[in-house]
Amino acid sequence: MNWKIIEGNWAHFGGKLQEQWSNLTDIQLEMIAGSRTELAGQVQQAYGISRDEAEEQIRRYEKYRP
Repeated sequence: MNWKIIEGNWAHFGGKLQEQWSNLTDIQLEMIAGSRTELAGQVQQAYGISRDEAEEQIRRYEKYRP
């Protein structure tokens, strides 16, 4: 999946991302606002994982999400 599609349709994809990363709050989703970099930081914080692991999870999401 192209990240530009997610950015451009954030209202739709924000909920989809919350399904994937259920620890993300509505406030965090507002802060992310389509930014892949911000998503990585928020996933890292919400799950207590490394930045590299957060990036890897996002890459897998992008690859396998239709």
